[in-house]
Amino acid sequence: MQMAALWSLWDYPSAKADWSLEKKFAAIKAAGFDGIATAMNPELGKLAEKHGLCSVGYISSGKPAEFRRLIQENRDGGAKRINVQLAYHDTPVEKGTALAIRLVELGEKLGCPCDIEVHRNTCTETPEKTYAIAAAFQKATGKLIPLTWDFSHVSVVKHLEPPYWERLLVAPKLVQHSRHFHFRPFNGHHCQIPVTNGSGKLSFEFTQWLPFLDKTLEMALSSKTAGGDYYVVPEMGPARGGYNFAQLPNSWEDAQVLRELIEKAWKKALAARTIS
Repeated sequence: MQMAALWSLWDYPSAKADWSLEKKFAAIKAAGFDGIATAMNPELGKLAEKHGLCSVGYISSGKPAEFRRLIQENRDGGAKRINVQLAYHDTPVEKGTALAIRLVELGEKLGCPCDIEVHRNTCTETPEKTYAIAAAFQKATGKLIPLTWDFSHVSVVKHLEPPYWERLLVAPKLVQHSRHFHFRPFNGHHCQIPVTNGSGKLSFEFTQWLPFLDKTLEMALSSKTAGGDYYVVPEMGPARGGYNFAQLPNSWEDAQVLRELIEKAWKKALAARTIS
């Protein structure tokens, strides 16, 4: 299922004429998305239900005392899963592991699975810390850690050049275990690049990234355990959030183009898996 990031519609079509939530939810449905991705609550849950949209939630916290309340708010807003930006850049691996275990177990107990996002300025901001926490999580629980993969953050940290998968897709079991992906197009210098070039065509940088999308989906679906629901976000951040630039194509309009291309890539990966 493809989930529109609600923040892609920040200040759309402009800051002075920002659409209402009602209009944004209707536009998300009309654009062919299956749901939304944001910090969910009962008010947003009612809007999602009205427009026939499912949802994934969002938490940003490193404080265990907040975990139960935050999970419940998202769950009560209808979230199927919750994306978690956990703790801080200077959180040690041992503490990050303990927080991840506590959060994941609490999410399971409360009926709303939590996925730890690979993200800068959190305890997973480098691949080394991410894999160290994943290893410690498995050692302590006997289970693989559920991750939300957003490889754009790792690519920037590692200053990569295309093809990106040689340095990024190095943990197949963790990729295959994930059911939550943020597909923000990136290169090694920018964690978000434009999908289109302003003239209706795909940007050159985006065409360099597209093979990575294919490789990631191919890996995700190559396991015998592949199946069930996958939640995929065409994660285009807006100018106000600092991800986009004002002079580049609008984040919401690019997100719609990206959704269509992810759909094509997904169908291709499924067909290849069926053949094999």
